[in-house]
Amino acid sequence: MLVGLIRHGLTDWNALGKIQGQSDIPLNEEGRRQAHLLAKRLIHEPYKWDFVITSGLSRAQESGEIIAKELGIPVFDPDSRLMERAFGQVEGMTSEERETLWGMDWRLQDLGQEKDHEVQARALAFLKELGEQYADKNVLVISHGGLLAQLFTALYQDKFTERIGNLSLTILEKNEHFWEPRLYNCLKHLQETDQ
Repeated sequence: MLVGLIRHGLTDWNALGKIQGQSDIPLNEEGRRQAHLLAKRLIHEPYKWDFVITSGLSRAQESGEIIAKELGIPVFDPDSRLMERAFGQVEGMTSEERETLWGMDWRLQDLGQEKDHEVQARALAFLKELGEQYADKNVLVISHGGLLAQLFTALYQDKFTERIGNLSLTILEKNEHFWEPRLYNCLKHLQETDQ
């Protein structure tokens, strides 16, 4: 079983450096273009994907719908466990705004944000259930940078720490007791068009 973990495409808030969290911010035109580029890449790669599942936030849902349409595969009902981390009071703020209000260590303060262990628990529960229910399928999962980063931390500790890019592709293969990373945070489908 393969799981392709994808961060949604670019939004206006991403471009402005604002934390989105669970605010339902839509894709912008660049985000839609990115989704089409990843879909074109997936069509030409050797893996066959069976279906797409997303968080249900519109930026992930639309990214998934664009990819699924080009691949000719279904989009399953959203799973709320794939939602982005809730960031409480800091949602909608830039780095400068957060640091002006709460200082450089704003992450350590209780501003209503979901805790690391809570995000990791729901991400791992989703992946475990997916692996049990669809062990003979290859699944594309469209989620969010904060959630994916916490999932990778839960699975691999500090092995993968680079920022998860918009429309990046990570592929995990399910072995008997472990999810083996075959590809991590790959953006070649976007970089090739930027040259």
